[in-house]
Amino acid sequence: MQESQIEDKNLTERFEFRSIHKDEAEQAAEVEQVCFPPHEACSKRSMKERIAKASELFLVAVDKQTGRIAGFLNGLATKESKFRDEFFINADLYEPDGENIMLLGLDVLPEYRRQGLARELMYQYVRREQENHRRMLILTCLKSKVKMYEKMGFQDNGISESTWGGEEWHEMFWIFRI
Repeated sequence: MQESQIEDKNLTERFEFRSIHKDEAEQAAEVEQVCFPPHEACSKRSMKERIAKASELFLVAVDKQTGRIAGFLNGLATKESKFRDEFFINADLYEPDGENIMLLGLDVLPEYRRQGLARELMYQYVRREQENHRRMLILTCLKSKVKMYEKMGFQDNGISESTWGGEEWHEMFWIFRI
């Protein structure tokens, strides 16, 4: 069994995992600004548009003590199978019945890192989207994050065509077993 397929009871007791509420868009945009450098972060406008169109494809981890978002994972469903930078900025590419999900960001605030929260967010997301009969999850990441995503069960497809933020990205994918 993959590391990403083991639920962490300590985290599920400490955090509430659920879809984002539309009134949390501002908070999510603020978390994004903390978690990514300015040239990679999703703009507030794009984040709000993404949440307005596809809030069910956001999974947040809310700290039960503070009521604040500690981290989240988000994406857009599509029928496409290749990642392209337009997914980051154009929520109109969202296709509710799309069989694939382009993952657009895994955000965990610094004070919650190194506790397994990113892994748990991915585990919960994968489980949920498998139940939703998705075919594949696709993401891009920097070379330094490839091993982390491989431990979560993703396969590296090599260098992506994405040039988001002027960086070189690896494209990674998860294919659901049907």
